[in-house]
Amino acid sequence: MKKVLLTAAIAFFGLASARVDAKSARPALVSDVETCEAILQEFMSDPATAIPPSVWRQAHALLIVNQFKAGFLFAVKGGYGVILAKKPDGRWSLPVLVSANEASVGLQLGAKSVETIYVFTDDNAPRLLFKQRFNIGVDAKAVAGPVAVGAEADRSAIAKAPILVYGKSAGLYAGATLKAGYILRDDDSNFTLYNTSYTLPELLYSNWVAPPPEVLPLMNYVQRLAP
Repeated sequence: MKKVLLTAAIAFFGLASARVDAKSARPALVSDVETCEAILQEFMSDPATAIPPSVWRQAHALLIVNQFKAGFLFAVKGGYGVILAKKPDGRWSLPVLVSANEASVGLQLGAKSVETIYVFTDDNAPRLLFKQRFNIGVDAKAVAGPVAVGAEADRSAIAKAPILVYGKSAGLYAGATLKAGYILRDDDSNFTLYNTSYTLPELLYSNWVAPPPEVLPLMNYVQRLAP
């Protein structure tokens, strides 16, 4: 009997601890979403990095990634991001949290972080995240996207690519083929952020979870860019 009570007590306190951890973690996850919104606004405010209307009209999904430099050579080791998908009715989904790993485009000298935006121009590419890990440039071709100001571009490559990539590195020309590391699903973080057991596919392509107030600014901003 004592063993049963002890087991029950351990389970109770374990569950209580998990709930406290989830509650304390949620503000950090909200901050991650807000940071991704700020990254998108910064890109769009600069003609050298702004995504043009012609690309927004093709957008089926949007991935915003913030990664960090670490180590002696300042290689990109990891980070986080959000992905949003455009639904058949024209509305954009919740921003769904993901993890980002390995190198990315947009390396900036003197910067401690690497900010990258990926515009998916077909429906199939974002669904590759259903399998937990998605290698950008391997599982689906990725090329540097055109910007709002005039620049050298390989238009044929851009037209054929399912992913257009935007970073801040000098020397990238539109249409250049890229390999940009891999993206992982982060279902645990989404469980905490949205207080739900639904995973990435349901959050992206269903209406089963109401958006909390904290994610509405990003959703509304993307909706204005790509109605």
